[in-house]
Amino acid sequence: MTDGRPLILLTNDDGIHAEGLRYLHLVASKLGQVKIVAPDTEQSAVGHSITLYDPIKAHEVMKDGVFYGYGISGTPADSVKLALYSLLPRPPDLVMSGINNGSNLGINVLYSGTVSAATEAAILGVPAMAISLAQKKDPPFGWALTHIELLGRWILEQGLPRGVALNVNVPALPPERIKGLRLTRQGLSKFRESVEQREDPRGNVYYWLSGQGTEDETSDEVDITALAHGYVSITPLFYDLTAHSHREELACSLKKI
Repeated sequence: MTDGRPLILLTNDDGIHAEGLRYLHLVASKLGQVKIVAPDTEQSAVGHSITLYDPIKAHEVMKDGVFYGYGISGTPADSVKLALYSLLPRPPDLVMSGINNGSNLGINVLYSGTVSAATEAAILGVPAMAISLAQKKDPPFGWALTHIELLGRWILEQGLPRGVALNVNVPALPPERIKGLRLTRQGLSKFRESVEQREDPRGNVYYWLSGQGTEDETSDEVDITALAHGYVSITPLFYDLTAHSHREELACSLKKI
């Protein structure tokens, strides 16, 4: 049963026991009735994967003797699908994914489970936002709550274009030091990637993949730059990956085949 307030679904890619989700629950509770459906375990960098060939299990998670939410055996996108199709009493008014510890910027949004949960909601017709805090070690999640509440209220009042999700990155700064909100575009800077080969005590070779973001773009219209300059970066995302600006050029080239 719902109580007449907006219904808000929370999820993430760090798992249902993640600290960032607990903080998100605190602020979302000010906006409406909150339901949580999130992966049992960390699902970082799983992208928009969904589970097709295995059953998805869901179980109730309790916190301090009170029902907290459903932990599922699937991915962030699975969490949204299962919530909308089975676990919620009605479609939610808003989906909030996060709070991720560490930013999701540039090309990284294609890998992010946090962002993919929000874009899955948008595909299903529900307004959604993915929220990340730009600090991985000991992230001060409380600093992000003021702006999350502001944006959540705005979406509930104004809505979003159908199919659009917001990718929100908050600087790891006290609220009074954040310069404001900046509507941005996804940066295209590539990551500097590396693969380190190691050997375990039994002589088995394994590999460790790592990467570091670059700041090749300098305009505050770009997500990574706006964030670095102390703004909350808000990038509207849409699931149409067509390279529209190149269609005419490619069409002309194809005619020569």
